[in-house]
Amino acid sequence: MGESIRERIDAALKQAVKAREKRSTATLRLINAAIQDRDIAARSDGSREGVPDKDVLGVLAKMVKQREESGRIYEQAGRLELAADEREEIEIIRQFLPRQMSDEETRAVCEEIVRELDAKGLKDMGRTMAALKERYAGEIDFAKASATIKELLA
Repeated sequence: MGESIRERIDAALKQAVKAREKRSTATLRLINAAIQDRDIAARSDGSREGVPDKDVLGVLAKMVKQREESGRIYEQAGRLELAADEREEIEIIRQFLPRQMSDEETRAVCEEIVRELDAKGLKDMGRTMAALKERYAGEIDFAKASATIKELLA
């Protein structure tokens, strides 16, 4: 089935080190550290294997979100060089994520899952979001999806 995300990250890290790309090297090492943290947490739950690619996608998406938030804070504080650094890191991380769904695609997927699960009210919010996360990890902005699901179930 092709390379795993981990293999792609490791290959990119080797290349960045060879090319002496400081920003890429540092960011890719941060990604590996975050994935290892997730692996260690999974081990304490009894899993001997590393976390699957869908969990790695979740780690990457979370890292992008953190940097987007930091970038906003830096911009508000007038620290434009730090905001630019955050944007560079986001671009490095995003190369390992699938293409993000547009708002229209997100809405269509949310409607489909609500229909499929026959979700009727906000009480079904949890299982609807769980189904979305299971199928579309890393491809969808879950904050937007959550708002859409709430709207559809209200």
